[in-house]
Amino acid sequence: MSIPVKVDIWSDIACPWCYIGKRKFEEGVLRFGGDVEVEYHSFELSPDTPVDFEGSAADYLAGHKGLPRERAQQMIDSVIGVAAQVDLDYDYEALQHTNTVKAHQLVHYAKAVGRQVEMKERLLRAYFVEGRHVGRVEDLADLAEELGFDRADVLAALETDRFLADVRADQAQAVAYGINGVPFFVLEGKYGISGAQDPAVFAGALEQVAAERVES
Repeated sequence: MSIPVKVDIWSDIACPWCYIGKRKFEEGVLRFGGDVEVEYHSFELSPDTPVDFEGSAADYLAGHKGLPRERAQQMIDSVIGVAAQVDLDYDYEALQHTNTVKAHQLVHYAKAVGRQVEMKERLLRAYFVEGRHVGRVEDLADLAEELGFDRADVLAALETDRFLADVRADQAQAVAYGINGVPFFVLEGKYGISGAQDPAVFAGALEQVAAERVES
């Protein structure tokens, strides 16, 4: 049996390009055709965001980036269009901007039982497509319960920050790698790919890594 190519991905739940990049990467994996092992890592784009942000996504973007609100809305409309190209129906009217540190802890909770990728997808879809709140522990426990997790245990884990150290370790590793934007993909711990690249870029990189392994 071939050893899977290991890909570590740094991303944030509230990052529109991370969900788009996830879809493009998945298409790249299909084109590659080999075995790939994915591990997600925590990255907070806006750690100072309150759990309950008052205002729209455009309001937040305008304030955070120091942009006119009209320009912020244009940027959002552009992202919605790109997302549609990979069959993602972003609903920014319903989107509830929030702090994502608890959501990252939930991803680590799922990782502990081998269901990290499934949880990551659920949270991204909940945030960008369904307009669900992914910052409050009660709402996160609801999402986890929908996937069959023990709601009471999820609540306990989030309320006690059981996996906060894992989130911080991911963030420290991102600093060590020099990652300052996401999504960021690290192949076999040595090759980095930044951004939501074309599927062909991911497929080519995976093929290169696999070929180097055979040659060595």
